[in-house]
Amino acid sequence: MNVPKSGYRVFSANSSAACTELAKKITERLGVELGKSVVFQESNRETRVDVKESVRGQTIFIIQTIPRDVNTAIMELLVMAYALKTSCAKNIIGVIPYFPYSKQCKMRKRGSIVSKLLASMLAKAGLTHIITMDLHQKEIQGFFSFPVDNLRASPFLIQYIQEEIPDYRNAIIVAKSPAAAKRAQSYAERLRLGLAVIHGEAQCSESDMADGRHSPPCVRNTTGHTGLELPLMMAKEKPPITVVGDVGGRIAIIVDDIIDDVGDFVAAAEILKERGAYKIYIMATHGLLSADAPRLIEESAIDEVVVTNTVPHEVQKLQCPKIKTVDVSMILAEAIRRIHNGESMAYLFRNITVDD
Repeated sequence: MNVPKSGYRVFSANSSAACTELAKKITERLGVELGKSVVFQESNRETRVDVKESVRGQTIFIIQTIPRDVNTAIMELLVMAYALKTSCAKNIIGVIPYFPYSKQCKMRKRGSIVSKLLASMLAKAGLTHIITMDLHQKEIQGFFSFPVDNLRASPFLIQYIQEEIPDYRNAIIVAKSPAAAKRAQSYAERLRLGLAVIHGEAQCSESDMADGRHSPPCVRNTTGHTGLELPLMMAKEKPPITVVGDVGGRIAIIVDDIIDDVGDFVAAAEILKERGAYKIYIMATHGLLSADAPRLIEESAIDEVVVTNTVPHEVQKLQCPKIKTVDVSMILAEAIRRIHNGESMAYLFRNITVDD
């Protein structure tokens, strides 16, 4: 049996060429070849995986980037993990830079916590460890029954700010909502810059009114026992948009973990422009950039959008030259090397705060 001396193999679970680019960069940095496998869709859209080499007794790393067709990518990962499990792989470690369904990590209305469901599915398919980056909520790690290494992209984005933004010392870090203030504060402290927070919205962005939680209880004419009388719930009203902090004559840098529907970012850029900011940058780890995002960015007051290559977005870059990419394959490759060699991962989290 021909077993590589390295004792581990790296596979890509993607069926599209655009999604295998990150896997190729990682294997080049590791000095290994990408494992031989075929992932494709049958004529009836079923996912099929064929592993073309022996993996018995080896540690296997599956790199899976998530394209627009999220559900197909998840099935590709599940089917490949199960194929490797039944082929007697020793350990199966998923490298999922952007973890899908991460926004559905809380119970809302009568929905479900899909992140928990996906974590259970991955464990059942055979995964024993996951490497990911900038989970939308760090508490998602608790959904898994195996170790999760949640890497950070902030060192790469901070390096970009320092090297690519002229006069970045005159910049101010902006949180587009109070919920993003902790992340923005972490950037501001490491860059020794000021902090501003955008508070309020022009209109309510959450369609919670149909849930009934904001409406007063119905008045019923009853002759019997009225039951427990609950206090009247006041409807939540968001104040008009305000900017807490001085952005006049400064470079505004908005930081977040995901940029998908860019409507909020475009609105934030317009407010910052009105308040006197002369340049506006957006820094985000995962550039999903769905729907008309490239066109909206091109027509907006945003000067540049900087994202990492955790999600393929080459088509969006062709549509909008304002979109720039930062390569994070270095830290993913180093994480794979350290896990295989049994080394500590603490070095990859140096100078990283809990709120980052």
